[in-house]
Amino acid sequence: MAEKAKKKGNAIVETIKTIVYALLIAGVFRTLFFQPFWIPSGSMKETLLIGDFLFVNKMAYGYSYASCPSVMLPGVGINIDAEDICGMLKGDNTRLFGSQPERGDVVVFRHPVSGRDFIKRLVGLPGDRIQVTAGVLSINGEPVKLQPDGVFSETYAPQGPQRSRPRCANGPVGEGAVCEKIREIETFPDGNSHTILNIGNQGMDNTGVYTVPEGHFFFMGDNRDNSSDSRLPQSAGGVGFVPFENLIGRADRIMFSSAGRSMLFFWTWRGDRFFKAVE
Repeated sequence: MAEKAKKKGNAIVETIKTIVYALLIAGVFRTLFFQPFWIPSGSMKETLLIGDFLFVNKMAYGYSYASCPSVMLPGVGINIDAEDICGMLKGDNTRLFGSQPERGDVVVFRHPVSGRDFIKRLVGLPGDRIQVTAGVLSINGEPVKLQPDGVFSETYAPQGPQRSRPRCANGPVGEGAVCEKIREIETFPDGNSHTILNIGNQGMDNTGVYTVPEGHFFFMGDNRDNSSDSRLPQSAGGVGFVPFENLIGRADRIMFSSAGRSMLFFWTWRGDRFFKAVE
């Protein structure tokens, strides 16, 4: 009987050890290589849609305090921030094995004030002068090239777990109606091209000139009229300039996509977006 109890006790210990080892391996993998990211908002449409699931390449820019994972499970009272784990590494704006991002990269970064993870397109490098005039982005005094590319259409209805509704160029429209946005191909001076969306003249379509400080970057969402980004300073609730150390990694490929409230709703899966490259 004692021998049986001993074996049972050993089995429990081994199970606990296996779970701990698995969590440690997963933590190391997530810290050093790839971090999962679920797109919660429409600020990067149509490059990224609400419900896209991707892995962020953490090796792209090297490592900083922001590379440590955050574990937030409100339902069970767990709220561990990357700064709680690696906060001692914060403050010098440097990275281990650091590599400079390129203009046009789609980047996940920590908001400089709130610490929340954001995903936007990098448009301004250190020293760049950035301005938006009548909705047209200028880099160092040179307007980017814009080519009309038709209309982006979607249904006006609650989207994703947050049940947010899209903004429309042809709005206001009723529930279930077609919501349209102006689609354009934006080309940076280096030839990098991507799709952006607009709904018309908005408050952030005309800005002053932003000079990006050394060691910082300027980000904008591809859904230009529905994005909180570097055009709005941190003091006004925006993103402002983002320090190099706050970059988490580059988004390279969508692995999975679901248009429903849950990834378990298989009838809402977007099969045409599985393993789609982020451009």
